[in-house]
Amino acid sequence: MKRLEIFFGIIKIPVDFLMIIAAFYTAYRLRLLTAPNTLFAKPIDYTVLPTIQDYLQFSITASIALLVIFALGRMYSLRSTGRFSEEAGRAGLLCGVWIMALITYFFFIHSFPFSRLATVYSWILTLCFILIGRALIKFIQNLFLRSNFGKRTLLVIGKNNISKELISTLSKTAGYKILEPVGKSESLQRLEYIIKRSHVDEIIQTESENQDILELCDTYHVHYRFVPDMLEVRRSNIEIETIGEIPIISLKPTPLDGWGKVIKRLADFLGSLFGIIILSPIFLITAIAVKLDSKGPVFFTKLDDGSPAKRVGQHNKLFQFYKFRSMRDKTDGMRSNLTDQNLRSDGPLMKIKNDPRITRIGLFIRRYSIDELPQLYSVLKGDMSLVGPRPHLPEEVAKYDRHHHFVFTIKPGLSGLAQISGRSDLDFATEAKLDRFYIENWSLLLDLKIILKTLGVIAKGYRE
Repeated sequence: MKRLEIFFGIIKIPVDFLMIIAAFYTAYRLRLLTAPNTLFAKPIDYTVLPTIQDYLQFSITASIALLVIFALGRMYSLRSTGRFSEEAGRAGLLCGVWIMALITYFFFIHSFPFSRLATVYSWILTLCFILIGRALIKFIQNLFLRSNFGKRTLLVIGKNNISKELISTLSKTAGYKILEPVGKSESLQRLEYIIKRSHVDEIIQTESENQDILELCDTYHVHYRFVPDMLEVRRSNIEIETIGEIPIISLKPTPLDGWGKVIKRLADFLGSLFGIIILSPIFLITAIAVKLDSKGPVFFTKLDDGSPAKRVGQHNKLFQFYKFRSMRDKTDGMRSNLTDQNLRSDGPLMKIKNDPRITRIGLFIRRYSIDELPQLYSVLKGDMSLVGPRPHLPEEVAKYDRHHHFVFTIKPGLSGLAQISGRSDLDFATEAKLDRFYIENWSLLLDLKIILKTLGVIAKGYRE
């Protein structure tokens, strides 16, 4: 999902909140203005007239209630391809539910506010103000889209009437850059070339099943959708919608899309910040111990040739990697000379038993995973996550099979299912299966379980 798409999805929440507060304030003032007109409104009882501060305080509670109703009513979808008319209709319906809930509350539980007419004003103005705010967001977003910022590049696979209707409908929205459709018989090599050359974000398939196309989408992290009754759903992460009169099923590789991505990033930011603060004494002690134990820098951030130490992150992008130095300085290049001692001959990863490069302090901090604590900074920056697949070296990734690239759908993590299920004792195939399970079944509860189990694994220690 495009960052601009996520931004405009999130910004709806504070804009809605401000519009609701503004509507209540305007309703309060409007009721005072209409007070002298006894034909239009009953006189105000000034003995129960709340101050503007009290009324705005009440409006905050009402605003939060409407935001919750909007959230349950899917008003905060991060997709930008929906029509404004649909959004306005849903907003009107949910505002109706909200005002009925408020009336029920006042009727059965609490006395009515100083004026029923002010409540009616608030309802009408809230809907109007929210639609104005949403229209403004849509207008600004469309300006970006028309300037080719944040557009989703779409490739339709299938040359039939359904494809023509889809393209005709979607071409009326500003959110898509639609490529020339291709037939299902197109070779995978040609499809791969189109995906890479045109930076395809989304594929909609309107013809019969092709498992290879789905795996190709997994490899290049392309959002995959298809017309139903054309292929069996092999995952639980599906989303059903219609484009025009055509039903479409979206096959989501992970729940970490849309709001799941936002929630996980918020948890990562707060968790890494808290971890850095709480563990700062351990950072200091470890830094001193590493420096006293052997010559060289405290942190491992550069290779022997002076180039930055990189790992492969989300969407195959390289990022700067940080660890406490656990090996003698400038011995990373010896890795290629130790391949005969590799205990993991079944895959692209290496595990060297009794690695001669490791220092005395290095053995200790590796045993208790202290050497990996600086990766909290990578989590804070957004390069990594607290929980996710293990970050791997570029030369290891170069040996991956195509389907292994699915792990780059999300950010790598400090810990993950592999780390709590045997660490580097696992064979690569098992580790890949665990990573896929995590990506397809992510939840905050699963993250919490993995973090708690990780603490238990670290407490027991691990011997190289």
